[in-house]
Amino acid sequence: MGIFANIPREKIPWFPTIDFDKCVGCKECFNFCRNGVYEWDEESNKPTVVRPYNCVVGCSACANLCNGEAIKFPSKKELMEAVNKAQEEK
Repeated sequence: MGIFANIPREKIPWFPTIDFDKCVGCKECFNFCRNGVYEWDEESNKPTVVRPYNCVVGCSACANLCNGEAIKFPSKKELMEAVNKAQEEK
């Protein structure tokens, strides 16, 4: 996995979620992400998030590239709350 702010990565809920109704199958997210977060489902012609904790904490570039605006991330506020909570639990 990894560590972010001295917290195990799997304790930080930062990864994309996909609204499949909005996904247009453009593959921008899949082609962009070099961390292996996505795999492409040929049957549905849509991405699936298969390795969410490979996502770089704070990165939302794939969502910015998404032609259908189908990719969402937690807000930066939610991210900071999760980090603070995880630090308190240490």
